[in-house]
Amino acid sequence: MTTAVTATPATGTTTPAATATAAPAINANFNMFLTMLTTQLKNQDPMNPTDSSQFAVQLATFSGVEQQTQTNQILQGLAGQFGSMGMTQLAGWVGMEARVTAPTAFGGSPITLAPSPEAGADKTVLIVTDASGKQVASQALPVSGAPTQWDGKDDSGATLPDGNYTFALENYAKGTLIGTDPVESYARVAEVQSGVNGAVLVLDGGAQVDASSVTALRAAN
Repeated sequence: MTTAVTATPATGTTTPAATATAAPAINANFNMFLTMLTTQLKNQDPMNPTDSSQFAVQLATFSGVEQQTQTNQILQGLAGQFGSMGMTQLAGWVGMEARVTAPTAFGGSPITLAPSPEAGADKTVLIVTDASGKQVASQALPVSGAPTQWDGKDDSGATLPDGNYTFALENYAKGTLIGTDPVESYARVAEVQSGVNGAVLVLDGGAQVDASSVTALRAAN
C-alpha cells in the first residue's frame, strides 16, 4: 500500500487571502482615526484648544498599533512555515513503527507492547479492550518493563477480529489493585499531517497522535 504525506493547513499559517483582508482593515482603522481627529478639532473649545502635542501622541500610538498588527501577521506566517518544516522532517517516519499510547490496529500479527509496572507492584495483568471499549482479553504479565507481545487472542484462545485495540496494565500489591495505567504499543505510521499544535501522526487503523507523544521509533517488522 502506498502512503502519502498530506499537509493540511495549520491555523497559524498566513494565507494571501488573510493578508489581503488585513490590509484594508488597517486602512479602514486609519481612516477612522483621521475622522475622529477631524471631529475632535472641529468640536474643541476655541478658548482652550487641545495641545498639538496630544495629537502627536495619539498619532504615534495608532502608528505603534498598526506596526504591531503587521508584526503579528509576519510572526504568524513564520509559525506556519516552521510547522510545515517539522512535518517535512517527519515524513521519514511514514512506514516506521512508533511507540505511543493510542488504539493500535491488529491485523493478525502480534503487537509489541511496552508495559511500565508501578513501583511496589508484585503482580500485573494486561487488559485489552476493543474499539467499542469492551474488554475482550486479559492475561497476567511478568512484573517487568521489558517489551512483550500480544498475540491477538481472547481469554478462550480464539483469535480476535481485525480492528483497533487499546491496552492497560492493572497493578496489584498483595492482592490489592493499586493502579491501572495505559500501556504503550508499537503502531505503524501511515501518514503525517500538519495540525494546530504541530505535526500529527496518523497510524494504521486511523488513530491520530501528536508527534511529540512518540517515545520510541523503530523500523517496521
